[in-house]
Amino acid sequence: MNKNITFEDLGLIEYQEAWDYQTKIFEKTIAVKSVNRKKKDQGLEVETTKNHLIFCEHPHVYTLGKSGKESHLLMNSTQLEENNISYHKINRGGDITYHGPGQIVGYPIFDLDNFFTDIHKYLRFIEEAVILTLEEYGIKSGRIDGLTGVWLDIDDPIKSRKICALGVKCSRWVTMHGFAFNVNTDLSLFKNIVPCGIDDKAVTSMQNELGKEIDITEVKKKLLVNLSNLFDFDVVK
Repeated sequence: MNKNITFEDLGLIEYQEAWDYQTKIFEKTIAVKSVNRKKKDQGLEVETTKNHLIFCEHPHVYTLGKSGKESHLLMNSTQLEENNISYHKINRGGDITYHGPGQIVGYPIFDLDNFFTDIHKYLRFIEEAVILTLEEYGIKSGRIDGLTGVWLDIDDPIKSRKICALGVKCSRWVTMHGFAFNVNTDLSLFKNIVPCGIDDKAVTSMQNELGKEIDITEVKKKLLVNLSNLFDFDVVK
């Protein structure tokens, strides 16, 4: 069991480039597990799988999950091009969301056999890391039954608003895709979609809640610490 995490902050990177990069790691991990299964059957020593965690930001992009509806994108191709926004249909769960500068996008490519084989626990741990990070800035957040992600004013259906979205893919207990945490995100870009397919809830950011721009590098550091404490992993280069 390997609880070391190779961590990378890729900075601002095109969505397709980041998707290709995490897919390469994801597929390599699954390939190792496939070979390991055969080695176990032959009584041979197996190779330890590696875990990766990527932080990045993306230029303006809308992504549609495999269970999402295209009608939840409220712009046509001409409007997307005029506003320099890209659009991708992808292989994660969930509906449509927005990624852009000022948002921490996290891609954990974990072999959950190294931690625990429970996808719901995995999602809750990611949410909890964001909740703990927000708490360090005096922002109270939590979960809403039946909805993934991290929310504010969870007990008020009218005021409740999302600050972090989740959408993952998992195969043979290897994860990819992940979360989008709004720090200094331009919230106006969410008006062009039905975020996560939910039309009666607003979206917010740390900047919007605190009334000032937040040091995103500091937030990343706090978030990484909270993730490492919850998953009990060690960060390696």
